[in-house]
Amino acid sequence: MGLSRSPLKLARDTYTLDLDIDRALPLALPATYRILYTAPPAQQHDVDVRLARLLGMLIPVPRRFVYISTTGVYGDCGGALVAEDQAVNPQSGRARLRVAAEQALDSWCELHGVDLVVLRVPGIYGPGRLGVERIRAGSANIREADANPGNRIHVDDLVRCCEAAMSDAIPAGIYNVGDGDNRSATWFAAEVARQCGLGAPPTISREEAEHGFSPMRLSFLGESRRIDTTKMREVLGVTPRYADPADGIAASLSADES
Repeated sequence: MGLSRSPLKLARDTYTLDLDIDRALPLALPATYRILYTAPPAQQHDVDVRLARLLGMLIPVPRRFVYISTTGVYGDCGGALVAEDQAVNPQSGRARLRVAAEQALDSWCELHGVDLVVLRVPGIYGPGRLGVERIRAGSANIREADANPGNRIHVDDLVRCCEAAMSDAIPAGIYNVGDGDNRSATWFAAEVARQCGLGAPPTISREEAEHGFSPMRLSFLGESRRIDTTKMREVLGVTPRYADPADGIAASLSADES
């Protein structure tokens, strides 16, 4: 069973819950259960109010809590390879909220004897999440010479990571997840365009991007890192099905057409 912030047409045993206003869960919790929490922090708050309210409703407490965080918590690492023991250095409001949520969960889980697994996730792509419309609109990308390393994961591989993290056989802790391929977002957009039979997206210099990109896109340009996914493969036990994102793009386009 599950909770959603919005109604889901196809999901069975899924209840809608607005954690911005609700004060009670719409279902009775079993004696033993696990939680996978995927809701991002609301940007209008300084802390993750949704998460705090949910934690107050969890009676009895879960056996395990799996939290979807972001690799953005590491901030700018100058292109270095970043493992889970790297100190967090959030440089955006989004990342600071995630760090605060991780820390709040760590304290709450320790207090209540709950296993905590944090999955630090990079950019997610998959069916309907390839940026095709932006490519068709002629949106520019930063030129390859100025581009940062890319970190991403196909949604199906992320689901496999979530399933593994829910198992008691997996040690609690923090796991970076990703496909291990560090080709840039510029390469990714060009490959999507190629597979769609579209012309390559235009590219601009970093200086030009600073005058034309949105503040959110610019914030990504200011951070460079390569995510080490060794622990994901060797401890979480997940080898990405789409280690080559070109294969993931092809599968996503095929799913979009079906």
